[in-house]
Amino acid sequence: MFQSWRRLLFAHWPVAPEALAAVVPPQLPIDTFEGRAWVAVTPFEVRGFRLRLTPPLPGVSSFTEINVRTYVTVGGRPGIYFLSLDADSRPAVAGARRFFRVPYFLASMKAASDEGEIRFESERTARDGPPATFRAAYGPAGARFTAASGSLEHWLTERYRLYTLDERRRILSGEIQHAPWPLQPARATVAENTMGQQVGLDLPGEPLVHYAARQDVTFWRLAPAGPG
Repeated sequence: MFQSWRRLLFAHWPVAPEALAAVVPPQLPIDTFEGRAWVAVTPFEVRGFRLRLTPPLPGVSSFTEINVRTYVTVGGRPGIYFLSLDADSRPAVAGARRFFRVPYFLASMKAASDEGEIRFESERTARDGPPATFRAAYGPAGARFTAASGSLEHWLTERYRLYTLDERRRILSGEIQHAPWPLQPARATVAENTMGQQVGLDLPGEPLVHYAARQDVTFWRLAPAGPG
């Protein structure tokens, strides 16, 4: 599956590993950086969504999304574990639930840009998930850079695998392919954020924020996670 992500915000909060242990399956070891775990709320716009060897379909290929993610390492391979994902596309939600076994929900969303600032709003409308709302204004605030190996920014963003569980609670993984993130320093004002509360996590204070104008991403199908 191919997607192009546009006008993306990484908003990261440090979280105690023991707090995450209540919401991350025990089969997936929580990853930490200098003793701290991290949770990201990531709003963005999707363009060119399509399955492999198929063209983008009008009315289906573009939508708005926000996800909540944390970080795990399985068999020596660092990756992402999604606590939730929301989109304003019913086909995208249905497809991701089926093929990637992730907690994807339908939401009402708005994303508008004015003089370099993105105003993003999301309110979950799906009845099979807890309420979740996010409202923020954000934009780039500096020159583009590539995160240095060993830095916190590199640890947070350069992850090329997602993890989930199958119906028998066995670990599945899927490769994520993309170029190194073209990050920029960001400015962000978060007016409302219950994306952590929906899974029992508090995300207080100002987040660590980064901006990316575009990232082209390919997701590969899930497979049983082998040994490292």
